[in-house]
Amino acid sequence: MSISDLFDSGFKNRNKGHFSAIVRVALSDGELTTEEKQFLDKLAIRLEISEHEYQEILENPSKYPINPPVLHVHRLERLYDLARMVYADHVLGPKQKDILTRFALALGFTPSNVQYIVDKALSLLVLNVDLDTFIYEMQHMNR
Repeated sequence: MSISDLFDSGFKNRNKGHFSAIVRVALSDGELTTEEKQFLDKLAIRLEISEHEYQEILENPSKYPINPPVLHVHRLERLYDLARMVYADHVLGPKQKDILTRFALALGFTPSNVQYIVDKALSLLVLNVDLDTFIYEMQHMNR
């Protein structure tokens, strides 16, 4: 039994909405690069998006509603997950900071401090911090 089988369809729909939002960000410049496609392939596996759902979302990323995190801590959790994926495989190479910046903006972080947030997130991942430490450090970075 997969992890997603333990949760209701709401969980699966949130994953589809989350994946769809990321696809929209990746397609926002009009094309999907090889690096972005590789990243989406890995993300789809992690979010347990089926091949059929993957193709549907690529064809029409607006099909699923975006469920942006309302709470700051939830935005940080999603940023942590995305940053780890971007950083871990280095699939995006030199584009990792650019794509993570686009994801951070899509998560609701403001343009005025998004570069600082992305730099801080990546520096924490270099240190291999866990989620709790990541959230703590991100919440206390201005103090």
